Amino acid sequence: QVQLVESGGGLAQPGGSLRLSCAASGFTFSSYGMSWARQAPGKGLEWVSGIYSDGSDTYYADSVKGRFSISRDNAKNTLYLQMNSLKDEDTTLYYCSGGNSWGQGAQVTVSS
Repeated sequence: QVQLVESGGGLAQPGGSLRLSCAASGFTFSSYGMSWARQAPGKGLEWVSGIYSDGSDTYYADSVKGRFSISRDNAKNTLYLQMNSLKDEDTTLYYCSGGNSWGQGAQVTVSS
């Protein structure tokens, strides 16, 4: 079955960096566009970034543009989100999506 497993979350200081990974299985990863989204407690789901199936194009929410970078390795069936210049407001659960499925989420906490 389709499975998406995020990893790489954790604690970072404001201005710091983290990289999320999303390992995909159960579908032809290289045929699907993939996305990252996040949801803070009590708030709606916020789309963060997307990438074409071949990695040829990427998209970002205004809130993360210039700070976050999405990429993928189709040989490894893995999606990435490099997060730089982290802010307190980036603190939340991050989900990868694609192949008509969602991961379980990875917690990112930005705090001094």
